[in-house]
Amino acid sequence: MPEKATYVDPRRWKALIFIALAQLMVVLDATIVNIALPSAQEDLGITDANRQWVITAYALAFGGLLLFGGRVADLWGRKRTFITGLIGFAVASGLGGAAADQAMLMGARALQGVFGALLAPAALSLLAVTFTEAKERAKAFGIFGAIAGGGGAVGLILGGVLTEYLNWRWTFFVNIPFAVIAATGALLVVREPAESRNTSRLDVPGVILATLGLVSLVYGFTRAESDGWLAGPTLGLFAAAAVLLLTFVLVESKVKAPLLPLRVVTDRNRAGIYASLGLAVIGMFGLFLFLTYYLQIVKGYTPVTTGLAFLPMIVGMITGSTQIGARLMTRVRPRLLMAPGFTVAALGMLVLTQIDLDTSYPTLILPGFLLMGLGMGTAFMPAMSLATHGVQPRDAGVASAMVNTSQQVGGAIGTALLNTIAASATTAYATSHAAGARSADLLKLQSMVHGYSTAIWWAVGILALAGVIAFTFINTGRPGGGSPVASSQDGEGAALGEDEVPVPVMAH
Repeated sequence: MPEKATYVDPRRWKALIFIALAQLMVVLDATIVNIALPSAQEDLGITDANRQWVITAYALAFGGLLLFGGRVADLWGRKRTFITGLIGFAVASGLGGAAADQAMLMGARALQGVFGALLAPAALSLLAVTFTEAKERAKAFGIFGAIAGGGGAVGLILGGVLTEYLNWRWTFFVNIPFAVIAATGALLVVREPAESRNTSRLDVPGVILATLGLVSLVYGFTRAESDGWLAGPTLGLFAAAAVLLLTFVLVESKVKAPLLPLRVVTDRNRAGIYASLGLAVIGMFGLFLFLTYYLQIVKGYTPVTTGLAFLPMIVGMITGSTQIGARLMTRVRPRLLMAPGFTVAALGMLVLTQIDLDTSYPTLILPGFLLMGLGMGTAFMPAMSLATHGVQPRDAGVASAMVNTSQQVGGAIGTALLNTIAASATTAYATSHAAGARSADLLKLQSMVHGYSTAIWWAVGILALAGVIAFTFINTGRPGGGSPVASSQDGEGAALGEDEVPVPVMAH
């Protein structure tokens, strides 16, 4: 390797602090607003029909613009894009907290999504080009993976505390100090090699097709949840998404400087990462969504208590990511971490299918949460590290954006699919048990729990499938191995050891 490629940034660990802080802000924002939504709805007079737009406006902007954001990071500079994303996210959060009506709140949420789409891929790609030594990379991505996996649960806790003891507006205002600290730190300590930028012209047709296609897909799943899977608007959106995304692939295969170079997604290992992460997020959303409702409505927990109930899962995620994943990443093949991790998470979910009206938190829910956390933390760590598996430095931003895109689309699918399954199972149970019910209220709770349990069973299968995909597709070896075997990354014919994990090559 050339001498210039061995440069190690002395401030890289300080940079990790601010990159991770920004990632935490983006991830927890996905769930922190959920806890505050009932209070915001009452305060601003948002109708039941419109309240979903507080969530959907963010999801559409974020999911639709992620690939564009990743390409902007490659073109414009990841550090500059990172800081711009932070400042814009803070401004949008301030507008959301100060919202005087529902239109202002929804506009602020959409603006958060726009700047989040710049920020998230810039953060991950900065990490990819900052840490290239195998053991350090494992530690850095262990921390990042724990935040990516556990940030949603942190959002539930923080959202509950802020909503109960202050008010819902602070679930937006809390982002401002996060963003200010992260942006200031990035200005001082984050360093990016300018030579790793992709200075090719922006693929405008690709931007339009990808954005419209992803927006149609995410919105289609949102409409499926409210209107039904076979409703005309739902089917129309799915058809539009299919046509737009297929056209996007065709365009990308022809243009000289594509928005998404197909080499990024046709690599076997990266394809396995994107698919398994997307499926895992579907399962995760099943847990957050139904257990939040279950703990508050069935068990009668307050928002704060509900958030704290998820704390063991956060501890499990941090432990799995930093103590299991990071320590073993340099010793075993990544698929031997990811596949067992998803399997353990599925076992934790399997435990939670047994919930009923009288379920004890310590004896059933707590073990389920711990297994979920350990499994997901162990799997997320190598997944985040391998997201830029063998990628050219100029493609690091868009490769990172694909991770966030798979998670965002997975979240949209999870919310719609599992909600529909739960609603159908709830209705079927209520209908079949109506005759022998002792009281309408009891039947309502029993039906609700049955619906949650049925949806969680589906999530078990989805997580198990994520494990199978990870084990089947991800065939790269551990870092530092020595058995030579020819392998090709991104069509470049690079020779890799059988036990070697390729890391992005930095041009300093």
